[in-house]
Amino acid sequence: MIIEQLDKPLPGSLLPTLSGGYYTDPGVFAAEQELIFERSWFCVLHGSDIPNPGDYKLVQVGREQLIVSRNRKREIRAFFNVCRHRGMRVCTEDSGNRRSFQCGYHAWTYDLDGTLIAAPNLTKMPDIDRDDYGLQRIHVREWLGYVWVCTAEDPPSFEERVLGEVVGRLGQVESLDHYQVENLRIGRRIGYEVKANWKLIIENFMECYHCATIHPELTEVIPEFAEGWAAQTNVGRGAEFGDDIEGFTVDGSAGVIELPLIAPDQERRYFAITIRPNVFINMVPDHVIIHRMFPTSESSTYVECDWLFLPEVVDAGLDVSKSVQLFDRVNLQDFDACEKTQPAMASRLYRAGGALVPAEHHIAFFHEWLREALEA
Repeated sequence: MIIEQLDKPLPGSLLPTLSGGYYTDPGVFAAEQELIFERSWFCVLHGSDIPNPGDYKLVQVGREQLIVSRNRKREIRAFFNVCRHRGMRVCTEDSGNRRSFQCGYHAWTYDLDGTLIAAPNLTKMPDIDRDDYGLQRIHVREWLGYVWVCTAEDPPSFEERVLGEVVGRLGQVESLDHYQVENLRIGRRIGYEVKANWKLIIENFMECYHCATIHPELTEVIPEFAEGWAAQTNVGRGAEFGDDIEGFTVDGSAGVIELPLIAPDQERRYFAITIRPNVFINMVPDHVIIHRMFPTSESSTYVECDWLFLPEVVDAGLDVSKSVQLFDRVNLQDFDACEKTQPAMASRLYRAGGALVPAEHHIAFFHEWLREALEA
């Protein structure tokens, strides 16, 4: 793992970036898997992805494949997808519904809470504790209608690490509560295979220095973004819609039914939150957009994006295409820029990194967080 870093800030208004090796070195990515993804609260799916008892879905967090499921009481459970006998994958299909989980190698069988309930000749092995040899449970939290997991034995405080990011951006969690995200429904989901390092995607989302260059539709709706400053740099402040803009749509036309509890200072404004390491939350008056990133290698990332609306909007089949189209275009424009940046990270010219202008200085805090996590 070879990483070079500038020792001193660049002169004037510029700050140094991470060096190129942070985006291309497989050793760095391996360290991130172990020290960041597997030790953080990682958002893996929406509760509606597994609505019924016995439903399960396989997810990847760092180096680990996990089973996320509902038990018979509809409670969320998560386990390592590893049989406690000889280590075979217990589930081999990406999703499904099971009355129990059975390993296909020697038929060790586990109930929906992970307890070992059957195995060949199990009654002749009284020293096997059915809980100790059950599927290994993982810490789970439900928040905003999503399932968050942490594979660490001793997880960090959810309130400090996750809710703390909301407080740092909005000033208080209650400002997010006004959107009632946990009661919204998925109106559209789009997955993106991005050939770029996950950090490039986070850095892109955090700044708007690029907005005037590659986001014509977005800057029409939010003209202040053309000035290059991201709303995320100001605690509690949202970016205001243009005077002639009716809604957060691709042509500025009116959206759908406004969320009923948003505050007056949240009307006609866009707010964004980054929750490290893998979630972006975007809030507008009539819907919420949530991105979840799944880094797959040092140069590839899968991003799943959900557009969330009021239940009555989804149930009535109201047309949300213009709302979806706006941020889908933003996503495609952003991911194209990241993919075109990724190859240059391996250039000898970028060996010591690049520069952050004042509108991007807050990205330096992300870099500091990353280096501290890896140094652990």
